[in-house]
Amino acid sequence: MEYSDVVIVGAGHGGAQAAIALRKNNFAGSIAMIDDASEHPYERPPLSKDYLAGEKAFERFQIRPADFWQKNSVNLKLGSKVQRLGDGKRSIVLENGHEISFGNLIWSAGGEARQLSCAGSDSNGVHVLRNKCDADRLKADLEKGATRALIVGGGYIGLEAAAVLTKLGLEVTVVETFARVLSRVAGAEVSEFFQVLHRCHGVELLLETHVERLESKGGRVAGVVLTDGRRIFCDLVIVGIGIKPNVGPLLAEGADGEQGVLVDALCRTSLDNIYAIGDCAEHANSYACGAIMRVESVQNAADMAETVAKSICGEDVPYAATPWFWSHQYDVKLQTVGISAGYDQTILRGEPSDGKFSVIYLRHGQVAALDCINNMKDFVQGRKLVEAKAVIDREIASNINIQLKDLID
Repeated sequence: MEYSDVVIVGAGHGGAQAAIALRKNNFAGSIAMIDDASEHPYERPPLSKDYLAGEKAFERFQIRPADFWQKNSVNLKLGSKVQRLGDGKRSIVLENGHEISFGNLIWSAGGEARQLSCAGSDSNGVHVLRNKCDADRLKADLEKGATRALIVGGGYIGLEAAAVLTKLGLEVTVVETFARVLSRVAGAEVSEFFQVLHRCHGVELLLETHVERLESKGGRVAGVVLTDGRRIFCDLVIVGIGIKPNVGPLLAEGADGEQGVLVDALCRTSLDNIYAIGDCAEHANSYACGAIMRVESVQNAADMAETVAKSICGEDVPYAATPWFWSHQYDVKLQTVGISAGYDQTILRGEPSDGKFSVIYLRHGQVAALDCINNMKDFVQGRKLVEAKAVIDREIASNINIQLKDLID
């Protein structure tokens, strides 16, 4: 049986950063990194933006040059998928039957894009956008001359894809179940801004409805029927309705978790010598009043990787990173710091119609998060308010002539 001191499952941001951090912390043991993709570790966020638009070559998204991994003695096992944990829970078994035992396991397998389950969802021309293979299939369809796209889901992925496809000249419709886009992650002011933005670029937004079935012609999607009875003709569908965490092998062996695998402050699962990081890791987040949650972001994956690397190297530094996120749509950059879930008040800084403003989210009187649209200064200064859980004067904070740094005691 093959052995590695550390086995990393998943070569995305979390897995790659875990390997990098281990070497940075002078870990001298053997490292194996396993991923079912065939590409060297690469960035995922550009897939729905620069890569899909054809503005940058894929090589520019590599997390490190291809020869970095060999130079740092990281044994990449690409095109390999983990089937289960081995007997005794100290090894993994790949789908081809190969077994690798480990000293420590870092589970960074992320998640799979959720698919539609309605009739016709298996038609050609129906896409998700989670990895390079997904993006390449979508680009190939676009090159065949698709002209009208329907996007299911008004979250970040759906709206970013809508912006790119509109730029490429397609007619785009977005279908969202809730009453506003970004409703799970942002307040009404931000949702309204992006709804106006997309409509000004010709995107049709259909809210408070969802897909009942897909219609096809010759095996290819030709339209969708919505639950409100409307029929939308299209030759391309993108489904952006979230992910299903890839944690089956861990849960099957008794690991704690529900919407992922539960980890403690050091990112340890309830299984001995097994850590979990990134999109699939549930944890008690101090920026959400200790609520158990998964945080789907590059920052979260990378910071958790640092925590795990230090722990394996004998230094226990609990994960306590400040959450932050970003999204590019058209010429707009949205930057978020903190977690707004459970907010009970908002403070608006600036006018959305000017294309530059911020929303401060309060929870029980304390600053919980900020959404900053084309406003880097508020994003940078607001971070300190979030970290301090600052109590601020609403009238003063809404005055854009007063800098947020001046509100910190």
